[in-house]
Amino acid sequence: MSNKASTQKNKMWGGRFADQPDAVMEAINASISYDKRLWRQDIAGSKAHAAMLAHKNIISKQDYVDILKGLDQIVDEIETDKFTFSAALEDIHMNIEQRLTEIIGPAAGRLHTARSRNDQVATDTKLWLRDVTDHTIKLLTDIQKIILKRAEDYADAVIPGFTHLQTAQPVTFGHHLMAYYEMFERDKTRFIDARARANESPLGAAALAGTVYDTDRFMTAEALEFDRPSRNSLDSVSDRDFALEYMAAAAIAAGHMSRFAEEIVIWMTPQFGFVSLSDQWTTGSSIMPQKKNPDAAELVRAKTGRINGNLIALLTVIKGLPLAYSKDMQEDKEALFDTVDHLELALTAMRGMLSDLKANTDKMRHAANAGFSVATDLADWLVKSLGLPFRQAHHVTGALVKYAEDHNLTLDQIPLAEMQKIEPNITEDIYHVLTVDASVAARQSYGGTAPDQVRLQIKERKLCL
Repeated sequence: MSNKASTQKNKMWGGRFADQPDAVMEAINASISYDKRLWRQDIAGSKAHAAMLAHKNIISKQDYVDILKGLDQIVDEIETDKFTFSAALEDIHMNIEQRLTEIIGPAAGRLHTARSRNDQVATDTKLWLRDVTDHTIKLLTDIQKIILKRAEDYADAVIPGFTHLQTAQPVTFGHHLMAYYEMFERDKTRFIDARARANESPLGAAALAGTVYDTDRFMTAEALEFDRPSRNSLDSVSDRDFALEYMAAAAIAAGHMSRFAEEIVIWMTPQFGFVSLSDQWTTGSSIMPQKKNPDAAELVRAKTGRINGNLIALLTVIKGLPLAYSKDMQEDKEALFDTVDHLELALTAMRGMLSDLKANTDKMRHAANAGFSVATDLADWLVKSLGLPFRQAHHVTGALVKYAEDHNLTLDQIPLAEMQKIEPNITEDIYHVLTVDASVAARQSYGGTAPDQVRLQIKERKLCL
């Protein structure tokens, strides 16, 4: 085979490569199977770049018109499933460029003037991730709105609060739900911050060193609604912080959802029976007809492992790379895309479950009354009413709990005479604090579990959405 024939056959790399790549090389090198989802962003970037080249007289006005017309035709072909994606052309950039060449001829080759696939892919991914981040923030906001409504519904409902999964103190269910509101609020701010840092345009940084052409990177940045062009060409093409920041925020958000999902799983057991989900968000058993399994919650919980794994995978890819671009960085997209897909699926499922969830307030109240949950209130009364040092009050309360446990009583069922054997100065007023309602109502500190405080939290947060 002549060199000319070989070169014609290997169009991507021109005269440097005489032979076609091995089939395995083609398979490991190609990314079109997953990066084709960037086609809209790739075309948007190309249009902005072409407009700048024409404005700076780097390409002719006619070439610019032809390029726009060809790109619009490609948009139509992709939207109508008439576009053929080829693994031999590696990625979305070369697939679009090759088709543009078929449509408009040599003018297509001028589009790549003053840019590289290195800055092109970074630009495309940032554009795509910017839109994704906005959608993620919207999903989190949707969940928060539902939490506010459910917290308002259950502002007075008493539920046991746990530490070490042991009964600690009674809280209100509304207060418990609002704890997750705060977690998701922090998640939102992380995504908002990450989006702001990502909103710098790499376009025009070229391969790594900038370009010899008289380009205007501020023009393309403005056209693509970036805040500004990135400041260093080496950093522009080697930076993947924008992907890592989204994935880190996603991992934390997934962790929050996993904690909530775990509580739903526990609360749905017959042993707890605090909440129920409808048939829309549960499944049955193939062998045990009585079962109603919280599979949606379990799968939300499981997504955390996948999302965490993607973050670690990309951190590991990036950690040893010298500047500037290395092909290792192609591995960013599968991990990022997978994280986005599964985070948004989990958020959507969580939104559905929270809308569907029904609380069994009677069971919650019964459980809140068990386990000596008002013991801390007893100790606080001893401090406030009798002036005992807290450590002494703690000791007295522990002795009263032991008496109640030995006699199968709740604290408010201990006769006053028996209490006075342990602490002679106790009066009948002690019984006023030994109910779960009194316990939660007394916790009026800002951010506390008292129904009034919960409603204040809800009111404040409604103003933020």
